[in-house]
Amino acid sequence: MANIEAENLPVIIGIGEYIDRPEDVSKGLEPLEMMAKALQIANEDGGGQLLPKIDSLDVVMPMSWRYSDLAGELCAKLGITPKRAVLGPSGGQAPLKYIHEAAKNIAQGHSKIAAVVGGEAQYTLVSTQRQGSMPPWSPFANDGPNFADTPGAIHPLSIQLGLYLPLNIYPLFEAATASHWGQTPQEADAETAAIFETSSAVAAKNPYSWGPVNMTGEDILSAAPKNRIVAWPYTKSMVASMNVNQSAGLIITSLKTAREMGVPKEKCVFITQGAGADEPRDFLARENYYQCPAQAAVLKALKTDRSATEAAELYSCFPVVPKMARRILGRDVRTPSTVTGGMSFFGAPLNNYMTHAACAMVRTIRGGEPTGLLYGQGEYVTKHYGLRLSKTPEDAALLCADGDTQDIADKARGGVPDIVLGGEGPAKVESFAVLSNRDGSPSHGVVMARLDNGERSLAKIDAEDSESLAWLMDKTRYPIGDKGRLVKSDKGPSSWQRD
Repeated sequence: MANIEAENLPVIIGIGEYIDRPEDVSKGLEPLEMMAKALQIANEDGGGQLLPKIDSLDVVMPMSWRYSDLAGELCAKLGITPKRAVLGPSGGQAPLKYIHEAAKNIAQGHSKIAAVVGGEAQYTLVSTQRQGSMPPWSPFANDGPNFADTPGAIHPLSIQLGLYLPLNIYPLFEAATASHWGQTPQEADAETAAIFETSSAVAAKNPYSWGPVNMTGEDILSAAPKNRIVAWPYTKSMVASMNVNQSAGLIITSLKTAREMGVPKEKCVFITQGAGADEPRDFLARENYYQCPAQAAVLKALKTDRSATEAAELYSCFPVVPKMARRILGRDVRTPSTVTGGMSFFGAPLNNYMTHAACAMVRTIRGGEPTGLLYGQGEYVTKHYGLRLSKTPEDAALLCADGDTQDIADKARGGVPDIVLGGEGPAKVESFAVLSNRDGSPSHGVVMARLDNGERSLAKIDAEDSESLAWLMDKTRYPIGDKGRLVKSDKGPSSWQRD
């Protein structure tokens, strides 16, 4: 692949984003229409002649509506007939993977003009449902592809204790990493505030942001009626804001084709390198919760001497993800981790956020930045993908290398402890989560425990045990490493008893 001619290197030549804020939610556009809008805008950005020439189309899986044949319906709506039109599987990293694969196919001559697009209308859907009805969209396809088809992702023990939503699982990583880094919960909060305050300021400058924007670190950390605790230690402003109507798409071709079509040189942004790796689907089957071999392998594969300061988008569904990523890349907490605005402030159109991030990075590079790094992830610190963009071409061998990123991640991963459903006996706290009620009060606590024999289990702390919950949520120290006991129960998971 090193012999690819410079003129065949892939470039992004068209970007398009659309935001729908209907005064009457019954008139809100459905995801299919949102995606069509984004590609039409990308077409205009690339000179207005691209849509009919698209021969490959990747559609990001929407979560706000289900279609029998979304890719086909989108093609029909746009009046295009690509040789290949595919709806991909779910995952926040997916857009970067699709862009990278499209770029490789163009460089290798398998495709001439490709597009990647996604869109969500979750705000309209939820708002309409709250009014007791459903939006007047295309018929919902009960038999259509389902984003929730993720067998093996959640262990039965985790489900029993309510750990099946990302909101309640990421605190395990949040506490374990901060404790490993030697932080107190207060210090971890301060890092979150610094990262997210900067992100909110970036979102304020992005015309496609959903909001809220320009929040201070104090506002982000402070629990309030409109910023309640959603799962300790997260306030609403610390987590992805999914109720948005946003779509984004981009169009990719070769430098040669771009020149033939008269696309100005300053519009072309090169796709120069990509890498991906995954962790085991079951988040309980991890060696620990303060490291991620797949994330490290991906980011180190893309790391350069500019990584500490260059323009970057570090996925921000929860604070722990950019915190982990910035440490691998050597980035200071004050260096912005987003060119888009972050998933709490720009908005989190579910699987499609990184398509928006790619559009924002293209604008950033067109505006003068030499390079940019995009990093996305999916599920529970599970699926990881990175992509490099540049104003100038790089080594084609890097773009098309098959890579050994997954092998590197697998070799770096240590043994996983056995998981027991009804653990019993002395144990130490490995990590923990505190789930919240709608009013922000604690619902119950979950202790991830390591028994003396090395086995891993989960144990419950009931809401009535206020003393133990206060112990978990103490802002001066983490309880990780504290000793206690798992007490078996006939009615469900074991309970945690402090020493």
